[in-house]
Amino acid sequence: MDGNYIIGIDLGTTNSVVAYKKRGSDSAIELFQILQLTKEGHVEERKSLPSFLYIPGEHDLNKKQIALPWNKNMGYCSGELARKQGNKVPGRMISSAKSWLSHQQVDREEKLLPFQGEEELEKISPVEASTRYLSHIKESWDHQFRKEKNAAFVDQEIYLTVPASFDAVARELTVKAAKAAGIEATLLEEPQSAFYAWLYREGENWRNKLQVGDVVLVVDVGGGTSDFCLVAVEEQDGNLELNRIAVGNHILLGGDNIDLALAHLISAKLPKAKLDPWQSLSLWYSCCEAKEALFSDPTLKKANVAILGRSSSLIGGTLKAKLTREELENVAKNGFFPEVDIHNFSVQKHKVGLMQMGLPYATEPAITKHIAEFLQQNSNNQELIRPTAVLFNGGVFKADVLQQQVTSVINSWLPDAQVKTLNSHDLDTSVAIGAVYYGTTKHGEGIRIRGGVARSYYLGIETAMPAIPGVPPPLRGLCVIPSGMEEGSESDVPGTELGLMIGEPVEFPFFSSNTRKEDLIGDDVDDLETLQSSSPLETTLSVKEGVKKGEMVPVKLHSKVTEVGTLEISCRTTDNKHSWDLQFNVRKHDQ
Repeated sequence: MDGNYIIGIDLGTTNSVVAYKKRGSDSAIELFQILQLTKEGHVEERKSLPSFLYIPGEHDLNKKQIALPWNKNMGYCSGELARKQGNKVPGRMISSAKSWLSHQQVDREEKLLPFQGEEELEKISPVEASTRYLSHIKESWDHQFRKEKNAAFVDQEIYLTVPASFDAVARELTVKAAKAAGIEATLLEEPQSAFYAWLYREGENWRNKLQVGDVVLVVDVGGGTSDFCLVAVEEQDGNLELNRIAVGNHILLGGDNIDLALAHLISAKLPKAKLDPWQSLSLWYSCCEAKEALFSDPTLKKANVAILGRSSSLIGGTLKAKLTREELENVAKNGFFPEVDIHNFSVQKHKVGLMQMGLPYATEPAITKHIAEFLQQNSNNQELIRPTAVLFNGGVFKADVLQQQVTSVINSWLPDAQVKTLNSHDLDTSVAIGAVYYGTTKHGEGIRIRGGVARSYYLGIETAMPAIPGVPPPLRGLCVIPSGMEEGSESDVPGTELGLMIGEPVEFPFFSSNTRKEDLIGDDVDDLETLQSSSPLETTLSVKEGVKKGEMVPVKLHSKVTEVGTLEISCRTTDNKHSWDLQFNVRKHDQ
């Protein structure tokens, strides 16, 4: 890249943030002020872009009201105005596109958003929604830097963050969304990025805060997801080294869930009028605004909650109530961060066979239980892995009481030791800032966290056995990418030769694990119950020179982790003359 800047993008579930730094300079990392509509026809700079899209109706916002400096003919709006207008007309607003990207039970390239939106609305896919957010960021940057040479957004060195729990398909779709916006970006895990932001703020002083043997638990609770990772402090050739040793599962649980719980609380205070679905959603968003107001101003004792009435009999046409700080802290602390006995707890799972389609939200609301489960899953020989420090990230932890509560719960699991809380900087913006810092480590500055890919990946291979009527051949899992495989590395998968038919489609079940860290490339796993199912890999071996349709060709597998952070797996003939890439089937996948 010949551009002037390193750029970090936190494409968040509820808010997106961009940070940047001049390449090759000692300048500080800055936040990019994103131009966006904040009300009809009015554009302002904001440090974040709310991750909402709004598609106006025929008698709704007009073209002039949603025009942007770089596009006077917009068919939708994004950011603050989209969130505000969606509060009034929820059926025309798109939200949580990032969460839909990781939803295996739907075709993530199908036009399905806004989910359960108005019937006549022309819908878009989760990938397209993500592309629109990124396009807005790109266009805003280009408008503001239009007079600077070599400052075009697409020419910069760009790092795009994703949850550590995103699987290979969700990562690939994120890259696809970026490319559709004209952006070439390298992926970075969000909890790692938050840790990089802490390293940036601490400078060389971090070495006085951590020592060899320390294990840092990063707890990242955003608007829609909870993400955990463990970073170990090790020694290499006399120098301190950081190594990411574990990541959690993808958990759709975060600040939005707190907002919904508050909405249930507030609804009991409203006049005895049944809320329709439109008003219920509006109440949810109003509770979010009240929560953010109380968390961002510790002096406030209460905040207003209001939704428009739907009946002329309602005085003033508006329903109003108050959310007190005591109520907020009680719901958040006792409902989502309760005390947990590490030796006797259970994480609630889905119990019914039939569920309404939608996002696969976590059934268990207690985030502290998910933290306990994460630590237990990554412990050896029944001995709990013992974090010595905790780093918080995400807007939820603006409330000191919640940081104190989580620290207290973790300390109760470690009676002979107390975790230290690392000073969290910029809870809303640290992921974007950390992504820029990571970019500087690529140029030899700072310290880089090692770890490679966070999961091991496996192809499902049929076991050779005599045919038995009604009994399908059993599957075994073949490790094609082991946990820790570094970006930019590739390898043949040893010990496997497959016979594939030219011209015929072939599909491989695909699995992953974030706990089987000892498996090596080429290892077999007989018990598939220990693996997580993902979207399958497929290809059709096209006819190439020297091979004919219908011919059985012996192939071997080859795997690669790209510099961008995506996976590539291919079938290669044993003489290495021909190769066919396997592609993820992102259509609806039934686990």
